[in-house]
Amino acid sequence: MSTDTLQCSPTFADVESAAARIRGVANRTPVFTSRRTDAEVGARLFYKMENFQRGGAFKFRGAYNALARLGAEGRAGGVVAYSSGNHAQAVALAANLLGCRATIVMPADAPVSKRSATHGYGAKVVLFDRRTEDREAIAREIADREGAMLIPPFDHPDIIAGQGTATMELIEEVGQLDYLFVPVGGGGLLAGSALAAAALSPGCKVIGVEPEAGDDVRQSFDSGRIVSIDMPDTIADGAQTRRMGDLPFAIMQAHVHAIMTVSDDDLRAQMRVSLERMKLVVEPTAGLGMAAALIATPPGARTGILVSGGNVDLTALCRHMSEAA
Repeated sequence: MSTDTLQCSPTFADVESAAARIRGVANRTPVFTSRRTDAEVGARLFYKMENFQRGGAFKFRGAYNALARLGAEGRAGGVVAYSSGNHAQAVALAANLLGCRATIVMPADAPVSKRSATHGYGAKVVLFDRRTEDREAIAREIADREGAMLIPPFDHPDIIAGQGTATMELIEEVGQLDYLFVPVGGGGLLAGSALAAAALSPGCKVIGVEPEAGDDVRQSFDSGRIVSIDMPDTIADGAQTRRMGDLPFAIMQAHVHAIMTVSDDDLRAQMRVSLERMKLVVEPTAGLGMAAALIATPPGARTGILVSGGNVDLTALCRHMSEAA
């Protein structure tokens, strides 16, 4: 890890600053519980429901924090982002609220609902083939050509700090936790959550959860170096990343207890349980922490779960439900 990376790594003080910056703009999302699930697991489970966040996912926290931090001068040339969906919507919405142009590089196979929402917030969408083209290179070329600011989805200190506010709110509301299960793709939410948990609930074991078809973060955690993989084939589109970010990796090494994986079948089953038992629509990626918590929470534990978002096409939701065991 380079010295520059360590020097720009965010701290909990940055999470606190982000919380003040987004207050009154981002939703303070609810925390749900399920007596039936608690009885089955023999523990207390607290679900932080980021599917009720603006834009339908936690990503709005980091996006608004990053764009607000730029100031009017920094936003004058517009912003560019690349994303499979939730970061795209978040940056588009934040840009709309702050009065600046936004261009979003999205995969052509991104869920239609996420593409439509990004358009609806006023952003220009540039499509690419996620299996043959480099989204970051496309976004950088656009940013350089237009004099815009590039806002990456996870490897950015202001993004990480903003995402950490979800766990900050969770612990403020429910108190000390023994475990915290967090979905992980590029690592922004995991890193921010780990910073907040380390400061506010020092005994809490933070566990990142990714799809078993794309276990680059687990490999990176185990090997002590960032591992890159081919594009994973998983229904968890928000976790379809080839590698985690440098900043999240450094924070993971310092503050994360373990990395777990769950199967797509586990995610389908969790989505069905969420609908039938909790009357909640969650996207596949949001099921990562939920599914892992049911598997790995020990009896008697107080466990927090980041439910990352609820942006899923109705057609895809019906298909996942029909395929759920």
